[in-house]
Amino acid sequence: MRVKRLFAVASGGGHWEQMLLLREAFVDFEVHYATTISGLGKRDELDRVCLMPECNRNEPLQALWSFIIVAFRLMVIRPQVVVSTGALPGLFAIAIGKKMGARTVWVDSIANAQEMSMSGMLAKPHAHMWLSQWPAVAVASGAEYAGSVL
Repeated sequence: MRVKRLFAVASGGGHWEQMLLLREAFVDFEVHYATTISGLGKRDELDRVCLMPECNRNEPLQALWSFIIVAFRLMVIRPQVVVSTGALPGLFAIAIGKKMGARTVWVDSIANAQEMSMSGMLAKPHAHMWLSQWPAVAVASGAEYAGSVL
């Protein structure tokens, strides 16, 4: 039987903590995690964790470097599913993953209680499943609501 691989991408901090709360949903997969803070994988006792550069829209060269690293990781791992809880590196993973034929899931951060994040809005055309953790935000943005991780 072929191993199903999942690439779970989350910036450090709250995005990472929310990704960890989704782990039970990943039991049927070989999960490869990517985050922006060194040591999180070891702290959380995860086997397959890679580091990617943090970036934002105000740092275009850092964003380009992050895009390249994420693309390289995706080419090596070849996941069937890509999941992200944000932020910009997760958007890169969703967009590239979809182009590579992976199923993609965007879960916007619980911190975005008033509106979908900018990365979340940009992820919409690339996500097979586009979720908000707030019912009102889901209605306003057109996203799906399937509960929250907290």
